[in-house]
Amino acid sequence: MSVMAQTHPSATPDPTGSKEDDVDALKSADAKDLHQAVREEGEDELDRPISSLFFSGLAAGMAIASSLIAEGALHAALPDTPWRSMIVSFGYPIGFLVVVLGRMQLFTESTITAMLPLVTKPSGWALRRTLRLWGVVLGANLVGTALAAGMIAAGLLGGSELRTAMIEVSMDITKLSAGATFVNAIPAGFMIAILAWSLPNARDQSFLVIFAITYVVAIGAFSHSVVGSVEAWLLLFSGKVAIVQALGGLMVPAILGNLLGGAGLFALLAHAQVRGEMSSHKPGREKS
Repeated sequence: MSVMAQTHPSATPDPTGSKEDDVDALKSADAKDLHQAVREEGEDELDRPISSLFFSGLAAGMAIASSLIAEGALHAALPDTPWRSMIVSFGYPIGFLVVVLGRMQLFTESTITAMLPLVTKPSGWALRRTLRLWGVVLGANLVGTALAAGMIAAGLLGGSELRTAMIEVSMDITKLSAGATFVNAIPAGFMIAILAWSLPNARDQSFLVIFAITYVVAIGAFSHSVVGSVEAWLLLFSGKVAIVQALGGLMVPAILGNLLGGAGLFALLAHAQVRGEMSSHKPGREKS
């Protein structure tokens, strides 16, 4: 998603400009600037062809599996101690770094980028395109994670020791009921939306921002629908859970919780904080 790698448009001082211009260039983007940057990115995403969204989402689903691979490798290499989970969690941001810096479509980031155009200028077109975007990207993400998990379960990615470690790491998601998974997914959706909101202001610190926020998601053991789907598919393909539990108990509650945290809470709050200042905002695209 290109908004994730954007910087504030005035981030670099103009050597030919005035001192006032240079000062303005060194300032961080304010809430209105961030709202505009994320909103315009969302409008671009709503206009993308279905095929582009699908293949980008498919790549993201497969790439996000690198989080579980990294966690599994650390889990296998470390002794069983109380602090092991804190170190294993350093592997969790890897998939997000690949996906975000690679500008691939991930469902949880699109909860805010697609939502801002809808709440800024509500229309039937924006609603239809938002639902279309979420449906295509989520479906593609899940197909991608299923392919990656299938390859892991079949022994095509890593050896048996790594596969066993990844299964052990994945078993943690089965400790929660469907209702608890839903509640646990809300802060994950909220924090990943914060990630999408913050990065236009991150400039050269994008790597650290992505790493820090997703590491907190990991050590908080919050439920992320896409990373969690890699784990759920792996457990299903390895015979550890039944399909009803994998879909209805693990994936669907996490998806709904992420959606509520990202689109239902953070996106609305992000819009509300600038709504009264938007009389001069750039109009959204009007569609019939």
